[in-house]
Amino acid sequence: MEKYFKDIENNTQELYKIATAARAKGLDPENTPSIVLAKNMPEKVEGLISTVAPQLKGKGMTKRIRDLEKKYGFLDWRISLILAEEIANEKFCKFKDEKEAMEIGIRAGFAYHTLGTVASPLEGFVELKIRKRKDGKKYMALFYSGPIRSAGGTGASVSVLIADYVRKQKGYEPYDPTEEEIKRYSTELYDYHDRITNLQYLPSPEEIEFLAKHIPVQIDGGPSEKIDVSNYKDLSRVE
Repeated sequence: MEKYFKDIENNTQELYKIATAARAKGLDPENTPSIVLAKNMPEKVEGLISTVAPQLKGKGMTKRIRDLEKKYGFLDWRISLILAEEIANEKFCKFKDEKEAMEIGIRAGFAYHTLGTVASPLEGFVELKIRKRKDGKKYMALFYSGPIRSAGGTGASVSVLIADYVRKQKGYEPYDPTEEEIKRYSTELYDYHDRITNLQYLPSPEEIEFLAKHIPVQIDGGPSEKIDVSNYKDLSRVE
């Protein structure tokens, strides 16, 4: 059995060399193979995140993940949180600014939680934005899109938890929603349920508004449908 897997690895490496040599001729849009080889989950996480942050590749992140797994156990949530914080603090490499460092940190922690196998950390969590509270202090807004579904409900919610942990560590203030912004959340959900498709679970307006009021980061994103929201339009801090 060991020989069987070794043969697979050797043959894959040989084919990868051929693909690398072919790409190096410069006849394709990219000069290297699009798919990154990965033997284990830490390498999958690094390979996934390095597509948007190539400076992270080979800088010690995979070793750090393995060390944390030895300490806390495989897939422990603390690993996602620590990894996100350390990348946000530029432990492994530098980024152009603090916002990018925090955004890549959130993506990496999210990628670890989802096993480095789904598109959610790159295409579901679209962007981190820094906005101003009513008192002028800064808070974090998370932008999501449709591919976040590939993470599942729990995985998607964990990305918010990771972002809030990074927020606390970096000293950003909690989101301070206005009454109109709170109502906008329940309006959007009920519009989607009534006018687009039935949600598997539809919380009550009171539950939605309680969450909107108390989640310390703003949840936002681009439009997913052509239908306008029925009420609470044109809010300056909602896209």
